[in-house]
Amino acid sequence: MPRYVTLRRFHIAPESFYVNNKQRRQATMWSPFPSPERVLVIMAHPDDPEFGAGGTIARWADAGADITYVIVTDGSKGSGDPEMTWERLVRLREQEQREAARILGVKECVFLGYPDGEVYNTIELRRDLVRLIRLYRPDVVITHDPTARFIGNTRINHPDHRAVGDTTLDAIFPLARDRLNFPEHEAEGLAPHKVLDVFMTPTNEPNFWVDIEPVLDRKIRALLAHQSQIGDPATLRERIEARSREYAAGSIYRYAERFRRIVLKG
Repeated sequence: MPRYVTLRRFHIAPESFYVNNKQRRQATMWSPFPSPERVLVIMAHPDDPEFGAGGTIARWADAGADITYVIVTDGSKGSGDPEMTWERLVRLREQEQREAARILGVKECVFLGYPDGEVYNTIELRRDLVRLIRLYRPDVVITHDPTARFIGNTRINHPDHRAVGDTTLDAIFPLARDRLNFPEHEAEGLAPHKVLDVFMTPTNEPNFWVDIEPVLDRKIRALLAHQSQIGDPATLRERIEARSREYAAGSIYRYAERFRRIVLKG
């Protein structure tokens, strides 16, 4: 089982919130919020961790967790500035991500440098992610939900998000667990590792809510570090507060982040 103690209890929506039996079976009225020693955040682009889980990451960092970011792409396509070059954007976005991570209390950032917009579930990416899981040995992994082709009825989920989430789940199970997958890792001294707790965001099937009101200001400050991505900084607080209230629907919280949480058997 994961090395957790219970800090407090975080809310799972009441049965009336769920629109189908599948969601109802996934939830219970209350669920213990884990207190992991090590968290690995595997996301596609710089700023994805802060938008999807910045409040949760801040709370775990404050509780003493050792948190590492893995940013899969170089973020080289995320600009509408006609004067921007991809080389400059890569450097800028890495700097912005490091500053955002510092604000939240993240210990380390790993940048894999895959080309933005060109990520697929390949053997190469699987190998890289399995190696990092075996190296950092996380209790919890945060990643994208690969099943979320659309987010509600208002957004198309980025293909890099879906590819990274899909590859991360394959890396967690069964690849990182079974020693004969990528035996070169064993030659490096990296033993197999079982991840038993996965938080996925954004998702259309949330079953776990985290109260982020105590750290909402920090989440917003971390997002403001991504200056190249925030088109209208003056309205960011209003937008994040509105989304956090929307995501808190069905919980007892005012502002929340929501996840599809998968707890695996050991």
